[in-house]
Amino acid sequence: MTGTRVSGQAEKALRAAMERLLAGKPTRTDGRLIKESLYREAGVSRATMNRAPDILTEWNERTAATGARTPGEARRDTELGEVRRQLKELKRERTQLQGRLDAAATVIAALHHDNAGLREELAGRGAVIALDERRASRTETIGPC
Repeated sequence: MTGTRVSGQAEKALRAAMERLLAGKPTRTDGRLIKESLYREAGVSRATMNRAPDILTEWNERTAATGARTPGEARRDTELGEVRRQLKELKRERTQLQGRLDAAATVIAALHHDNAGLREELAGRGAVIALDERRASRTETIGPC
């Protein structure tokens, strides 16, 4: 403990506070990984914390490794990344489905137009004769086959 110029009790409190904060289980603060949270979580003054350079060095190293994010923030960021990935995939799917829907609507419109034209053509021809009646009249004139 060469650079520590604080009492053993203050050092112990700072180390315990550091562990709680890094574990995401603060008892006195909001859990942000900043020095203010460290000394408040430890229940010591900022001046006392500043007199413990070994602890501050360890704090800086360990918070740098976490990107200065609490475990809750890291979990939130991971979940947010997953939600963004899912949103991107859903947007891609929606775009594909919209394209298919537009193509289907175009085909349906073309078929409707063709159907309407055929109905008009049939209406202009007059009466529709059933094939069975026509065949029956032909066999009587030609004879049985």
